[in-house]
Amino acid sequence: MVQGEGDGLRDLGELVTAGGVLVLTGAGISTDSGIPDYRGPSGRLRHAAPMTYDRFIGSALERRRYWARSHLGWHRVASARPNVAHEVVATLEGAGLITGVATQNVDGLHTTAGSRGVIELHGRLHAVVCLGCGRRRPRFEVALRLDAVNPGFRETNAGAGVLRPDGDVVVPEDQVAGFRLVDCRRCGGILKPDVVFFGEHVPQERFRRALALLGRSSALLVLGSSLTVGSGYRFVTAAVRRRLPVAIVNRGATRGDRHAALKLDAALADVLTGLVGIAIPPGYEQTLTPASRPATVRVGR
Repeated sequence: MVQGEGDGLRDLGELVTAGGVLVLTGAGISTDSGIPDYRGPSGRLRHAAPMTYDRFIGSALERRRYWARSHLGWHRVASARPNVAHEVVATLEGAGLITGVATQNVDGLHTTAGSRGVIELHGRLHAVVCLGCGRRRPRFEVALRLDAVNPGFRETNAGAGVLRPDGDVVVPEDQVAGFRLVDCRRCGGILKPDVVFFGEHVPQERFRRALALLGRSSALLVLGSSLTVGSGYRFVTAAVRRRLPVAIVNRGATRGDRHAALKLDAALADVLTGLVGIAIPPGYEQTLTPASRPATVRVGR
């Protein structure tokens, strides 16, 4: 059911305080960190269609266009910082109230915020994989190679478009045409960010681990996801089969609303900040280690 923020926050607090909650997050949790989400409150795509696996594999031009745009966008993603929503999730984990985090995001901000039990369903932009031999390398290493073969490219396009959800920005076609790619140093194969493109499946072993975590949980809390993509929606249907309560906090309708025991259509930062005051005892931040303590989360009554 959809509830008002006041009543819903109290009910959400009761659910989280009981513990054993698996948190599933989508792009909406990172918007306050400057990374846009795919869909607005209406559920419609905000941006042009994202890159698909078939387009990337099937066209050298599409690969060049993707890498040119992503090379600019990745530096912006890499400099993004966790916001209060990421920090609250890390605090709830530190307090032993959540079993872990399954995220559809590829920005790595949950880990940066101090969360430890994170399963990145769609991978992470911070790594690159060779489609030939499977070798993985840090993204910054590949970025340095791209800078070397494309001198001045980032400086020339420093003001190019806004960042898009999948970590790229729009670049003029004349700049794309002159962009040079690099290949795998081991086998010469095609390099691809180690993320799940549209049209790809989440690796089975990764998805099994996430479902096993759900099996050890007593509730599912969805934060900032429209659940349009199947990898997220399957958690909701799996929770329903296990007769676990599902709570959703998201701006706008989601695909899972009809399954939700609780739905809050509200800003994540507002809801989660209020949740800390309900679920975490006063003074808890003093018990956290410096590495895991969210600097902006304060607990008190």
